[in-house]
Amino acid sequence: MGLFKKTAQEKAAIAAMREADRRLHENSAREFAAGIDYETPEYLRLNDAANEAAAKVPFWHGGTKKR
Repeated sequence: MGLFKKTAQEKAAIAAMREADRRLHENSAREFAAGIDYETPEYLRLNDAANEAAAKVPFWHGGTKKR
């Protein structure tokens, strides 16, 4: 077992983090195209979801979890 080998749980957390990031970026692009230049409630909700998902992924796999 290698140091950077991912468990099934880590793989699921990484997939959830990527999906949350994708939704946040799509929303940001839509709002930018609409001329919205402030943080809407939808943006804040999606940003919170992306941050929560990243907190479940170790930092060496792209998240913010320290251990």
